[in-house]
Amino acid sequence: MMRMCEILEMDNIDKGEPISLINQGEKCVFFLKKGTVKIVDVTSDSVKYIVKKGHIFGELALYDSNAAREEQAYALEDCIVCYIESERMTGIMEKHKSLKNGVLKIYGLRIKKLERRLNDLLYKDSATRIIEFITDYVNEIGQIENDRIVANNLLSHNDIANLTNTSRQTVSNTLSLLRKNGRLDYNTERITIPRDITILN
Repeated sequence: MMRMCEILEMDNIDKGEPISLINQGEKCVFFLKKGTVKIVDVTSDSVKYIVKKGHIFGELALYDSNAAREEQAYALEDCIVCYIESERMTGIMEKHKSLKNGVLKIYGLRIKKLERRLNDLLYKDSATRIIEFITDYVNEIGQIENDRIVANNLLSHNDIANLTNTSRQTVSNTLSLLRKNGRLDYNTERITIPRDITILN
C-alpha cells in the first residue's frame, strides 16, 4: 500500500465531467476516493454499472487491451480519483498476491451483479426489477435520517432504465406509483424510503 501511495496520481473531477480511462495514451486503473461514478458502454451509450467511493474502475484494462476504449466514465457528483497505469498495476499485483486477489474479487462481484441482472430479466417483470434496484441503491449509498433512509438522487430515469433493462417511461410510471402509495419519496436531489420497511412491502 505504501508503494501504491507513492506512485498514484490524483485528480479532482467535477460533477458531470467525463473521466478518460486512457491517460496520455496509457490505459489506467482508477481508485475512487470520493464521490460516485457511472460507467457507460461507448457503443450503446447505456449505463453498465455504478462505482461508489472506495471501489475501483477501469480494471478491465488489466485483462483486456481494448476494454478502456469500450467504456467511458462520468462523475455523478464531485469526485476525487487516484489512478495508475495498467502495466504498472500489473507489475505490483504480481509482487503482491493479496492485491491481485482483491482485484479479482471485485471483478468477480461485478460479474455476479451482471448475472443477477440477466436472471432478473428472464424471471422478473419490469416493475419488480425497478423496485429492487431502487431498494438496493438507497440501502447501499443512503444514510439514515430519523425514520428514513436518504440517498442522493444521482441517476436519471434513463440511467435506471439502462440498469434494469426497462424503458424510461416504465421507470417514471413505477416511481410515480411508489410515491403515490407512500412507499418512496423523491425529487431531483434525493430519494428516500422508510427506515423500518423496504419499498417492496
